[in-house]
Amino acid sequence: MVNPTAVAHDGLTIEDDWSGFVAGRYREGKSQAEFRNYDAAVVPTVAQFYKTNHELQTLDFVLEKEKEYLALKKGKMSIWEAAEFLNTLVDDSDPDTDLTQIEHLLQTSEAIRKDGHPRWMVLTGFIHDLGKVLCLYGEPQWAVVGDTFPVGCAYSDKVVFPEYFASNPDFNVARYQTKHGIYEPNCGLSNVHMSWGHDTYIGHVVRDYLPEPALYMLRYHSFYSWHQQGAYQCLTSEHDREMLSWVKLFNPYDLYSKGAAKPSVKDLKPYYDDLIAEFFPNKLDW
Repeated sequence: MVNPTAVAHDGLTIEDDWSGFVAGRYREGKSQAEFRNYDAAVVPTVAQFYKTNHELQTLDFVLEKEKEYLALKKGKMSIWEAAEFLNTLVDDSDPDTDLTQIEHLLQTSEAIRKDGHPRWMVLTGFIHDLGKVLCLYGEPQWAVVGDTFPVGCAYSDKVVFPEYFASNPDFNVARYQTKHGIYEPNCGLSNVHMSWGHDTYIGHVVRDYLPEPALYMLRYHSFYSWHQQGAYQCLTSEHDREMLSWVKLFNPYDLYSKGAAKPSVKDLKPYYDDLIAEFFPNKLDW
């Protein structure tokens, strides 16, 4: 297992920035109207976050990170060990963030469970943010969270704050700024390099254990310009479009369960121990 004390903690403000921006603070009784208010004048720190993300997420950077992390050489952890590892990301200085990472994961998965969805989807809700352990490997927030988007092709104006792409070196590479870029038309998202972050990482870690709809939920839950605004249809395949309904089904649980009541980890852990054992081995490669 990776030793939490042996890695950088650059991501301690992760919930203050993108996650807080997307889903609101972790308090009870949040309304949907309070979520995803992309207003730089109201949340200037988020605008700066996206500026850095859009400037630095180049194709070369993504390829480098895929090579580094998708080999799964960071160590072996169980799902619970990964969740407990992720708990060290909580910033105790933020009075509005009173939930641990595990409690947030349980909010999502319990909302899915309450609505009677399959057990694999409940589990998907529980693990969907475990890829954020990238912060504990020393990755900066802009390489862990944020709306994801394809690299190596023209940027869509439906990606949040698209004006910041003008400072990305790839913006000046003619081949990368054509409609399809380095890809074939309708090649399918499995053949597209997405901006690097926790979605790609956790989707790869569990790729051999969960059904395909779950993997789409994990890999593309931050790809808002596609699943919420219909961008990048030129790259998606018919199969991607069939899977889109699963991603859209998952999205409200990711965003809008965060205002729910605080779950009891102690009471829920036996259920999740059984659920995890149903789908995963004791240890996974990370």
